Amino acid sequence: MNQDYSWLNSIPQSIGHYISGFVDGEGSFSVSLRKRDDHILGWQVILTVNVAQRDTTVLALMKRHLGCGRLQERKDGVWYYVVSNPNAIKERIIPFFNKFPFLSSGKKKNFSIFSQVAEIVFKKEHLSNDGMMKVLELREKLNEGRGRKRKYDLIDYTNSLSENPQRLYARPNPRNRKWKI
Repeated sequence: MNQDYSWLNSIPQSIGHYISGFVDGEGSFSVSLRKRDDHILGWQVILTVNVAQRDTTVLALMKRHLGCGRLQERKDGVWYYVVSNPNAIKERIIPFFNKFPFLSSGKKKNFSIFSQVAEIVFKKEHLSNDGMMKVLELREKLNEGRGRKRKYDLIDYTNSLSENPQRLYARPNPRNRKWKI
C-alpha cells in the first residue's frame, strides 16, 4: 500500500528545516518498556518523540505541520510536544525527519536507532523473544550519556523470563479479547 505524502510535500522547505533544526537541538526520541500482563511477552514497547519548551509557539507549529501529537504542560510551566501514537510515528514522524534530516551526528544516530526499533515494532517482530532482544540491544545505544533515565532495562526483561519460563506460551487474560502490542 502506497502512503500518501501530499501533507509532507505541502510543508514549505523553510518550515521543514526550521522544525528539524529545532528538534535537533531540543527534541528527543525514546523507547521505553512498560510491564503488561496482557501482552505476549509481558512487556509493551513504547516509542515516543518529545520536544520541551516554555513557549508553545514552535510546539504548536510542529503539531500543525506534522498533523499529529499533543501539547502537555508540566507543573513547572514547561510545555512538551509529544508523539507516542505508533501510526503517527510511522506515517508522519519518520517520513518527516527522513525528508528533513538532522545536522548533528548525535541526533542522526538517535533517529537512526529509533527508526530501526520502530521498524521492528511495525513488523511485530518485538513479539518474539529474539525481536524483543533486538529492541533492547538497540535501545541501549539510544541517548547515551548523562541524563538518561530508565525504569526498566535489559536485565529486567531477561529476569522476567527466568521468573516465568512459561511466559512465551501464556494465554491472554480472559478479560481481554485479543493480544495487544
